[in-house]
Order: sequence, then structure tokens, then C-alpha cells
Amino acid sequence: MPSSCDSLMEDIEDMVSSSDPTPHERQSARKSIIPRARKKKELMSDEELQADSLIPGTQKIWMKTWGCSHNNSDGEYMAGQLAASGYKMTDDPTEADVWLLNSCTVKNPAEDHFRNSIKKAQEQQKKVVVAGCVPQAQPRMDYLKGLSIIGVQQIDRVVEVVDEAVKGHSVRLLGQKKDGGRRLGGARLDLPKIRKNPLIEIISINTGCLNACTYCKTKHARGDLASYPIEELVERARQSFQEGVCEIWLTSEDTGAYGRDIGTDLPTLLWRLVEEIPEGAMLRLGMTNPPYILEHLEEMAKILNHPRVYAFLHVPVQSASDSVLMDMKREYCIDDFKRVVDFLKERVPGVTIATDIICGFPGETEEDFEATIDLVKAYRFPSLFINQFYPRPGTPAARLEQVPAHVKKQRTKELSQVFHSYNPYDHKVGERQHVLVTEESFDSQYYVAHNKYYEQVLVPKRVEFKGKMIVVDVYEAGKHFMKGKPVEESKPFTPSIAMPLQKGEVSGLLQQGA
Repeated sequence: MPSSCDSLMEDIEDMVSSSDPTPHERQSARKSIIPRARKKKELMSDEELQADSLIPGTQKIWMKTWGCSHNNSDGEYMAGQLAASGYKMTDDPTEADVWLLNSCTVKNPAEDHFRNSIKKAQEQQKKVVVAGCVPQAQPRMDYLKGLSIIGVQQIDRVVEVVDEAVKGHSVRLLGQKKDGGRRLGGARLDLPKIRKNPLIEIISINTGCLNACTYCKTKHARGDLASYPIEELVERARQSFQEGVCEIWLTSEDTGAYGRDIGTDLPTLLWRLVEEIPEGAMLRLGMTNPPYILEHLEEMAKILNHPRVYAFLHVPVQSASDSVLMDMKREYCIDDFKRVVDFLKERVPGVTIATDIICGFPGETEEDFEATIDLVKAYRFPSLFINQFYPRPGTPAARLEQVPAHVKKQRTKELSQVFHSYNPYDHKVGERQHVLVTEESFDSQYYVAHNKYYEQVLVPKRVEFKGKMIVVDVYEAGKHFMKGKPVEESKPFTPSIAMPLQKGEVSGLLQQGA
């Protein structure tokens, strides 16, 4: 049950936001980010600890994250701070004392899973702390009553919130990080974190966006654009490479809009980051909406051609109908999208363009949908995220007249069939490719590598390949992958400039002696 101090704690962020560090202070504070050890804990034996389970910092925590790579990055930071503070992160929800649920608000099913997990935790008498875009956008939802909430810009205070939740208190930190009235990108980038994959660093370069898409709930949570300074991002990349990372993902709600609020832009950031990437390591760009990439096309083509940058861009089109795009308030027309794709395909031979499409947006006619089908047939996108439209509560699109459910379903199915009618990688069988091996396949039978175009190549699961750039001959192609046979006479190349951290090891603590 919530304690009597709830109301006092409800808006604690208003009292503390003025003392948040400025960007300059953040930069100079890098060397002292080691969380304080808990003296109380050090003085006790294991038996004493078990006797009093209400000492914060002694419990086991299970964390579940839904959604995009920005959310995953937030989750990695929260896990790192909790582990550095003495909590034990566990993969087993049943043995955990606290469930930390990091939510996504993009689609109804993701929120349904989140809500069901809260219910399950409560049935099992677990303490629950919620984070992510759902509670940030709608903290007053009935099913969130009495729960502790970590806002998307307050992830640096996860330990405080969990400490209070363990004691039975309900704390809600939903405020924004500001510096002299200007909103910041979020919590410091040099906080401890536990990378889900020790070889991959996810860096959020900005939060929020400049659009007001009528179907989008994420905007309610992440707000307007707020970018991290270039120096902080470069420093974060540098530190990651010193911890053995060999691949960096840049993420945000719209990477193309980066820097517009702080007088810089995406190409400027990318050229600085490229200088830091060791030979053989790779950089992957995140999602960008068409309007903000249009004016940077020349520079973006040069960057995507760089040997240490994947020739890959995720540009969501959502629909090929100008009238639907207008109703969505997407701020571009279909010709703008085509100009981006055509230009990059011409200047970056082999480039991979991934895109998203929403089927059955309110007002979408058969003619509108046919235009979208034609677009997919013409461009044969190798990676296509097909989403049946779900009206999200509180968004303008939810108030529009909806396309009947059976029509939405039928259109989604039809578009899926078109997507599955072509095999984008068949012509690559027989090619010799350099690929970077970073993860394990879902079925644990192969290692997963990516070539220069961020196309998935499955390779034999030999331990000496993990984290290495290897040469393979492609001998088979599926819809979403190729299979590569290692070229025996070529030696695996190691891009990591240091030993990668162990799985579950906390990043950011290497600076103790710095």
C-alpha cells in the first residue's frame, strides 16, 4: 500500500530540478561517477542481511523492457546504476523481490503486455517500479495507482526510487532535465550501465522530436526535441570503445532532427564520431524521418559510404498517399520520401533502406492503400515494418472515423504478402563479404554478423569469431538473412581495442583510477 508520504513525494522533481548539473558540470563530473558504497551493508554479515530484507540495496531485481533501442538504452542505464549500488539483477522473475517494468507506448499490444505484467507482479506480491513512455505520458492511469514511477528523463535517479519502493513508499519522478530553462537530452551519458550485449553500445543522441504526428503517443512521453551536446556523445563513444565495444547504435525518436535545438546538425556529429571508431568497428544510424534528412542528403551519402559506417538508414514512410500523410501530419509528401531513397541508392551503391508502413489509418481509401502497395513493389524494401493501425488514447487520430477492423486486417495481410513475394538477397549468393560478428541467433545455432549494408549474415558458432570482423563466402539466402562460410585462409580481425566486459558487468566503473 502507498505510505502517508506519497503526496509529499509525488512531485519531488520540482524541488530538485534546479540543482541538476549543467552540461559543463556533467562533463567535469565524469571522473567521479562511481556510486557511493553502502557502509551499512559492508558492516553486516550475510545472515544479518537475510534477517532484514528491508535494507535497500540487498534485493534482487528483474527488469523487463519493451520497445525501441532508446528504451533499451534507458534500461541498460537503470540496470547499471542498480547493480553498482548493490542490488542484484536477475533473469528470473520468480526469485526477484522487485520488478522494474520499462514500458513502450507505441502500440496497444505493448501497453497490454506491460499492464498484464504489473498485474502478475502484484499477484506474486512483488514490489513494482514502472518506467518508460506509458507512465510518463499517462501517470494517472488507474492501473498505475500507488506504483512508483521513474520518468524518461529521471533514469539517473532509479536507485532512489527503487530504495523507496522496497520500503513500501510510492515515489513518482516525472520532471524534465533543464539547464537555465532549456530542456536537456536526458540523464548524464556517463552513468554506469549494463549492456545487454557487451559488444554493442546504444547511444541516445536526442530525446523527443519536432513533429506532431496525429497517431503518436510517444510524443506525449518524450516531448519536443532536446539534443545532447556533441562533446558528451563523442566522449561516450570513446569510453565505450575503451570497454571493448565494437559496434555503436545511435538512437532517438528522430536522429535526422539532431542538433536543431542546440545550433548543430547530424552530419557534424557523425563526422566527429567517425574519428573515434577503431578500424573494423562499425556505427549504425537510427531512425530518421524524411523532412530533416532532406537537407543533409549530400553529407549523409558521404557518411554512409564511410568504411566504418553501415550503409543503412531507417526512414519510415508510413503511407504512400499524400492525403493520408497530411492527415497523419507527417510534414512531407511521398515525393520527398522517394527523393531521399533515390538519392541515397544512387550515391551509396547497395544501401539498405528500411521503412515502416501503417495499414488502415483513419480515412485511408482503397486508392491510398494501392499507392502504398505500388511503392513496396517498386522499391522492394529488404526490411519493412508493417503495422496495423491502433488508435492510441488521447491522440488526434483516435478521434477520427476509423477504418473497419476487418479492412485493416485485410490490408495488413495483403501488404505482408507483397513483402514476402520477393527475396532481396538471392543475387548475393556467391559473394565474398566482410562481416562483423556481434550476437547469437534466436535459435542459438549460429552467430549473427552484419555486412557493410547491415544485412544479416549467419556464420558458424565458433567462439573465436565473436566480436570479430571475418571474411565469408555467401552460400545461401533466406528472406531476412544470408548464410556465410568462413574463408579459411583469412584471419579474423579484432576491432575491439580492449577486452569486452563480461555479460552483466557494469560499464562506467573503469574510471575509478582515472
